[in-house]
Amino acid sequence: MVEEAQGTKVPIQEFADKITGIFVPTVLIIAASTLVIWLIFPDALREVGFWAQSFLPWVDPTLGTFTLAIFATIAVLVIACPCALGLATPTALMVGSGIGAENGVLIRKGEAIQTMKDVHTIVFDKTGTITKGKPEVTDITAAPESSEQELMQLAASVEAGSEHPLGEAIVRGAKDREIEIKDIKNFNSVTGKGVKAEVEGKDVLVGSRKLMEANNIDTSDFEEELKRLENEAKTAMLAAADGKMLGIVAVADALKEDSVQAIAELKKLGLETAMITGDNQRTAEAIAKEVGIDHVVAEVMPDGKVDKVKELQSEFGIIAMVGDGINDAPALTQANVGIAIGTGTDIAIESSDITLVRGDLSSVITAVKLSRATFRKIKQNLFWAFFYNLIAIPVAILGLLHPVIAEMAMATSSISVVTNANLLRRENVQADYKEN
Repeated sequence: MVEEAQGTKVPIQEFADKITGIFVPTVLIIAASTLVIWLIFPDALREVGFWAQSFLPWVDPTLGTFTLAIFATIAVLVIACPCALGLATPTALMVGSGIGAENGVLIRKGEAIQTMKDVHTIVFDKTGTITKGKPEVTDITAAPESSEQELMQLAASVEAGSEHPLGEAIVRGAKDREIEIKDIKNFNSVTGKGVKAEVEGKDVLVGSRKLMEANNIDTSDFEEELKRLENEAKTAMLAAADGKMLGIVAVADALKEDSVQAIAELKKLGLETAMITGDNQRTAEAIAKEVGIDHVVAEVMPDGKVDKVKELQSEFGIIAMVGDGINDAPALTQANVGIAIGTGTDIAIESSDITLVRGDLSSVITAVKLSRATFRKIKQNLFWAFFYNLIAIPVAILGLLHPVIAEMAMATSSISVVTNANLLRRENVQADYKEN
């Protein structure tokens, strides 16, 4: 992937290629014009040579007119060779992508380096990105006519058929409490709402308020408890059997160790942050407040993430999306820069422009810093390559550059571009708190 990225063209390279496409024929015209001008106005140009002879020892205005004309023409052709222009972008991109790989940031598409520097907002998926993705049962609240044992047994039995992290947490919680998992029939997953199945003749539902509302189940007796759990940034899973509430199983997913520090440093870099989650608004806002995220987009169905990303793009402009799950893949593709957590699903990684090998969010900071540093080097290289030609070509036209000196100067310009690109290695692309 690193090799592929090094071989791709960033948008500014395409611009440089277009300029080079105009530059080369222009130089050929200038070279031909130089020959003609020397043959028409030899005396005036010789005067320039006599003036410069004292401080440019290689200038010899006593040579024949045709010889001086040829020298000047060849010097123009040599000094204007667009090697430095051609090297300016690829060398910086190669060094930058190599540094990224060394720091656990795989740049899969070269254009992501240029786009990343212009990102206004970084959008994070919650589960597995901001949090560890390994939730645990924290609270069990059973209805008066039920019990914690029955609640956990029925909920875990239904969730045993699910692959959702929250469902897996309930199953683990039941096993930790040595509660038997029953066989189920007619299992059905309701996208973005929960699951349902038949357990020992009972129709059991486990999921969000929306699932209960869709099945006309009254949850009013649990509203205070729901508010308390949600304000504590816990995800409340409601369970019901045969149309009556069994209770609530609250699940919490611990934040990654560096989530708070990473978000704070991204803000220092001038970036806005947002979070997309399927959690209800209260829980989502509690988590966002704990982490320090600016904007919250809650209660998003798995198939609605793309639309939410489009809305954020229309509101904020260029955005990057960080995610790890299967349902994040379309959103990663929609975002201007898709960043996949390397510990996530293969389809998310394949949909991304940048892959973070490690699961920590400090790599997002590395990607931002590396993008800015790399593009800064590209602009420096292009500036010096153009500036060099703007200064050197008029000098060559006047016959003040011997072709051999012109060749040495041209080679030096290429070496300077490569050297400047390699100075990227001195840039600090690590998160500040990681270094401390």
